[in-house]
Amino acid sequence: MRLTGSFSAFIERNSHLVYRIALAVTRNRHDAEDVAQETFLQVFRGERWEKIEDQRGYLARVAWRLAVRRRRPRMLDQDLLTEMPSCEGGPEQQAIDRQLEAWLHARIDALPEKLRQPLALAALGELKLVEIAGVLGLAEGTVRRRIHSARQKLRQELMERKGGGHEGRR
Repeated sequence: MRLTGSFSAFIERNSHLVYRIALAVTRNRHDAEDVAQETFLQVFRGERWEKIEDQRGYLARVAWRLAVRRRRPRMLDQDLLTEMPSCEGGPEQQAIDRQLEAWLHARIDALPEKLRQPLALAALGELKLVEIAGVLGLAEGTVRRRIHSARQKLRQELMERKGGGHEGRR
């Protein structure tokens, strides 16, 4: 299969977004790379990629759906954690940071799907709320509430982990 120059430019413009969405869902860099390739392959096979009005939204939806199908359940993703940049500080601080990251990823994975999906897309920082709503097929207000609820739940669990969340909100 031979790629045209304009399709190569299309891939170049959008590959970062597609990969980040795939990584947010699969939590594995190898799976994310496969999903990104499959996303562009599907778009190329459709031969209508130039006619897509909202290319970012369309690619986000395709990548999201492919990644959700591919995602393997995991409690802890060592691939993602090892990709994290090294922290300033000594080995003890790095160990503490890795432990907190692992705990946070486990807590995010434990969120109900309806809260985890919008949170993962919002965490990318590349999609607007209306685009996230389009990807998930939900109303914008619903997406906003779910992101808020997910963050609030994680914040509460972090406070409880630190020993200060038993009083107050429940």
